[in-house]
Amino acid sequence: MDKSEIDSYVKAGEIAKQVKEFTRELIKPGMKLIDIAEAIDAKILELGGEFAFPVNLSLNEVAAHYTPVPGDETLAEGILKIDIGVAVDGFIADSAISLDLTEDGEFGGMIALNEEVLAAASEVVRVEMEARDVGEAIQDVMDGAGGDYAIIKSLSGHALGQGTIHAGLTISNYRNDNAAKLDDSAFAIEPFVTSGVGDIFEGKGGGIYVLNSGGQVRDRDARKVLEFVHKEYGTLPFCERWLAKAGFGRLKFILGILVKQGILHEYPVLIEKSRKPVSQVENTFLISDGKVTQTT
Repeated sequence: MDKSEIDSYVKAGEIAKQVKEFTRELIKPGMKLIDIAEAIDAKILELGGEFAFPVNLSLNEVAAHYTPVPGDETLAEGILKIDIGVAVDGFIADSAISLDLTEDGEFGGMIALNEEVLAAASEVVRVEMEARDVGEAIQDVMDGAGGDYAIIKSLSGHALGQGTIHAGLTISNYRNDNAAKLDDSAFAIEPFVTSGVGDIFEGKGGGIYVLNSGGQVRDRDARKVLEFVHKEYGTLPFCERWLAKAGFGRLKFILGILVKQGILHEYPVLIEKSRKPVSQVENTFLISDGKVTQTT
């Protein structure tokens, strides 16, 4: 990894940290998710970042992959996960926080445990570490926490690459035997804690899309959208509201066609299997030149 790559990862992380703090101050119970998303988008651009993916604003039992669409009336309530992606020259910082928006602090204990789990995992990040070290640290904390909460084992951390959010390597959030080394890499540690059974199922599309394959498109407007997506987002995910801001119309129809033809993939929302609330926290780390950096 050369200096320019390292510098880009670090800069993306610095922007993500500022956006997280901005987000903590911004969000209040009852705000529209669309207003939150647009404010976060604007802040990323104001600070000189690019979008790595649409901000995920996932409520309560929805663990991930929801971003609001234009005109979305959904309000912030309960427990809200905010997953932020910032890129600089395609190098990514991926970071998430959870906010308890209840009057009585109903989800404070779950979020505190989630943050403790992430802190324990962060402490084992070192040169020559193995991917399984993260799961071991997380499992140790969860084993000592009693049976009120569970880790969602089917969701995991992941390696990052230029223009790639999931760069092949999976970093499991439970005890495992993955001895892969993490030297000379960027990666996200991303535990999800729930008061439910600790598993998920896929719901309907959450408004986040990514290019999937080539194909012939007859609709002229759809071809223009595809050309724009290839140019602006490449391999990274995008959302309807970004296309609307760029001036495109008929988007529900166009995106529906492109998904149906397999040219685009729409990520489904991930829902806790017993429909219990979920907390998520996440930070990005960089191991390079014998040094460890928490970029976010």
